[in-house]
Amino acid sequence: MIARLFLVLVVAATAAPGADPARYDYRVLATNRTSTMEKEMNEAADAGYSFAGVMGGETGFGGKEVVVVMSKDLNASRASRKRYKLLATSKTGTMQKEIQEAGDESFEYLGQTVFESTFGGREVSVILERDSEKAAKRFQYRLLATSKTSTMQKELRQAGEEGFEFLGMTVGKTAFGGAETVCFLRKVVE
Repeated sequence: MIARLFLVLVVAATAAPGADPARYDYRVLATNRTSTMEKEMNEAADAGYSFAGVMGGETGFGGKEVVVVMSKDLNASRASRKRYKLLATSKTGTMQKEIQEAGDESFEYLGQTVFESTFGGREVSVILERDSEKAAKRFQYRLLATSKTSTMQKELRQAGEEGFEFLGMTVGKTAFGGAETVCFLRKVVE
C-alpha cells in the first residue's frame, strides 16, 4: 500500500493598519482531458482567478487526473486579464515545438507535471500564462529530456552558458524515453 501525503502551506498576511485583511477564494479544477482543463482555467481567469498550482496523478474519486488550483484575491479592485495554455504530449519534439509557439505568443511558463490522460497515456504537461496587463515579452524555450543525470548536468550547464534560465523539472515514466528527467528552460528574446 502506498501512503499519500499532502502538504498544505498556509501563510498569514499581515495587513497594514486600517487596511482590509487578506482574503482569498480558490477553485479546484480536475479533469483527465487537457483540452477541458485549458477551457476551465480560462473560464476561471475570466472570473478573476489566477493559476496557483498543478499536480498530476491519481485522485481519490476522479482516477488519473490533472488537478489545478486557481486563486482570487478578494481585495483586488479588478479582475485579471490572463489567458492560459495547457500543453500535454508524450513526445519531446512535439512539446518543444508547441512550447516555442506559445513563447512566440508571449506565454510564460508557470508549472509542469506528468499525468495519465484518457487518450494520451502518460504525458508531460506544461501550464503557460499570458497577462495582457504586462508588457509583452517573447520567450525562447528549451526542453531537455534524458534518463542519465550526468547527461542532464552537462546539458543544463551548456544551456545556462547560453543564457537559459531553469524553470522546472519532472521525473516520470513517459513516452519521451521511459523513466526520464524532463527540464524546461527559457530566455527572453530581445
